[in-house]
Amino acid sequence: MPDQHPMDDVTSDDFYDDPGAASRQPLGPPPAGDADPEEPWIAPEEIASVRGALLRYRVMAYVVGTLLIVLVCVAMPLKYAADMPQMVNVVGVAHGWLYALLLVTAYMLGRKAGWPLTRLLLIALAGTVPFLSFVAEHYARKDVHRRIAETQEYYGTGA
Repeated sequence: MPDQHPMDDVTSDDFYDDPGAASRQPLGPPPAGDADPEEPWIAPEEIASVRGALLRYRVMAYVVGTLLIVLVCVAMPLKYAADMPQMVNVVGVAHGWLYALLLVTAYMLGRKAGWPLTRLLLIALAGTVPFLSFVAEHYARKDVHRRIAETQEYYGTGA
């Protein structure tokens, strides 16, 4: 196998420690009046897929949040107060499977929007606390809309 320069090997630490990377200019036109612009995570051609991922995440957040509220506020009291465990069995299993789908949709949205791992972990925890998935969805939606607006402003594209 021929010798490979360390800057061409993505498994090498030298590849990521490129001293010239900081001096490179971002792609696209810089925003007006900004001396040191930072290129947004979302590319203009990815905005539609980010919006689709956001819609899938929002649907799952509402479904999982609603099922968790039904489980905790209706099914659990019926199980223990009225000795009727059937609803816990149905709603609990549905919540569990759909929670896994929520995690998948949150991860897909997070990868497209450039979220840090801590945000994804907080979203995962929000699906386990009643009413918190609605709060997490609200802040996730605000953040994604902000990131899309930054991309549109940076590249000078419209809605």
